[in-house]
Amino acid sequence: MRTLVLFLLMGIVDVTISQSYSPFQWLSQLRGRRQNAGWYSEAADCPLECDCPTTYPTAMYCHSRNLQHVPYVPSHIKYVYLQRNQITGIQHGVFDNATNLMWVILSHNKLSSEKLSDSVFVKLENLDRLYLDHNELTRVPRNLPSSISRLQLSHNKIAKVSSKSFDRMSNLTTLQLQANVIEELEGGFKDLKSLIMLDIGKNKLRKIPDSLPESLQQLYLEFNKIESVPAGFLTMYPNLQFVRLAHNILTNKGLPSSVFNTSTLVELDLSFNKLEQIPNVNRNLENLYLHANKIKEFSLSSFCDTYDGTNFSKLKVLRLDANKISARDIPAEAAYCLRLVSFIDV
Repeated sequence: MRTLVLFLLMGIVDVTISQSYSPFQWLSQLRGRRQNAGWYSEAADCPLECDCPTTYPTAMYCHSRNLQHVPYVPSHIKYVYLQRNQITGIQHGVFDNATNLMWVILSHNKLSSEKLSDSVFVKLENLDRLYLDHNELTRVPRNLPSSISRLQLSHNKIAKVSSKSFDRMSNLTTLQLQANVIEELEGGFKDLKSLIMLDIGKNKLRKIPDSLPESLQQLYLEFNKIESVPAGFLTMYPNLQFVRLAHNILTNKGLPSSVFNTSTLVELDLSFNKLEQIPNVNRNLENLYLHANKIKEFSLSSFCDTYDGTNFSKLKVLRLDANKISARDIPAEAAYCLRLVSFIDV
């Protein structure tokens, strides 16, 4: 008040402005509210570092603020966005006040396993999505809530997944572990009864994981060091529709006869391997990627055992470019067997 009086005496502030002056004006400026963009919030409990827009009253936006810690989260918040900060750790009790949280987005921080409390997520019984990708975690966080349906752990430094890594997570449908340094998988997925999509690409796996859940529909294993596929692999997982094994070291010797001949498979990616022959696939397969291998001949029997008006492949996309064959190697009978293919890339 003394400052205001001084300004009046000096003639810097006129009377009309002083009459409309709010003593809380400095607070709104400090919070950086952007009224024209619809981000202004009068919620008194919104932390100064974040935005709590009135248009999304249960969301708290704290992304890209150079934060080094998780700020206070009000009890009514359900969605908290903390990505692209400098957060290195989370202590016990940080989220205890906000047990209704459904989404916690912590992507692109500097989280380490040593500074992540084992009980930090325990009380979040409604948590549906947890994004911890692009951090520095060396293991899967412990005691994750069983309510989580989408877990993002890609682009970390995780080297091992044990049988207890995802204990009791029966609601998990999507698990992303790509771009880690995983070498061992000790049955860590057997209890994931609802899992639909599993991405373990860009790791150091030498074999396809054992004990996958029967519910699995999408399996992504590209950019590993896998040499072979177990016999009867796809028959053990009857719901698998999309399998990606590109950028491995597969050879025909490592593929048992008709290992991919299953009626449920829709897309199969075997590109950038060391195959010399086209493997046998089922007639129901729609997309087959075999480019950048060492295939020397076009074997039509890999797609159809007979050629007539009723028995033909449902294949729509077939890539064979960057192999050792050309368009002249495709027999004329292919027009009957592969009648749904728009074009064959060779």
